[in-house]
Amino acid sequence: MNTPNKLTIFRVILVPIMVIFSLINIPVDVLGVPLNFIIMDIIFIIASLTDKLDGYLARKNNEITNFGKFLDPIADKILVVSAMLILVGAGKLPAWIPIIIITREFAVSGYRLIAVEQNGKVIAASVWGKLKTVTQMLAIILAFVDVNGFGAIFTGNLSGGAFALNLVSTILMIICLVATIFSGYDYLKGSKELFKDAKKSLK
Repeated sequence: MNTPNKLTIFRVILVPIMVIFSLINIPVDVLGVPLNFIIMDIIFIIASLTDKLDGYLARKNNEITNFGKFLDPIADKILVVSAMLILVGAGKLPAWIPIIIITREFAVSGYRLIAVEQNGKVIAASVWGKLKTVTQMLAIILAFVDVNGFGAIFTGNLSGGAFALNLVSTILMIICLVATIFSGYDYLKGSKELFKDAKKSLK
């Protein structure tokens, strides 16, 4: 097994470790942030970095494999969804945000699979998709250490005085949601051509 695939598996292994820390109540905090949330944040950052590193190494050393193509995007989705659900459980994120993101991921993943199966076409990430990925990761990283929940800056329910952190975290998450919706639309508007091709092949 090559190094990029090992990094991908390592990323998957980090997810249950992150979840375990979400169930542990460590009676210690750093600047008002519970220690277990700081640990989860560090785990998430490490996992996110392995995502960039395994792709870079696979391309650089020509070690792209079918196993990596299959597991890498799944590992990314497991990591992001798990982190968001932890934040929902902690009251830091409303449930409708991961619902929108998960729905988009299912729709786009399905479209990509059909595109590959029908004509071998690999759908590249759009600008919106790349923006979604970057803002999503940054928003989650900040949300873990934000003592306030999403949108507290707008409702006036700030506690602990973390004005700037909550403002940046909330804005990044809003940008992520906008990019999620637009990137999903970008992908799916191309499905019209895909289904036209499917109808032609049935005739």
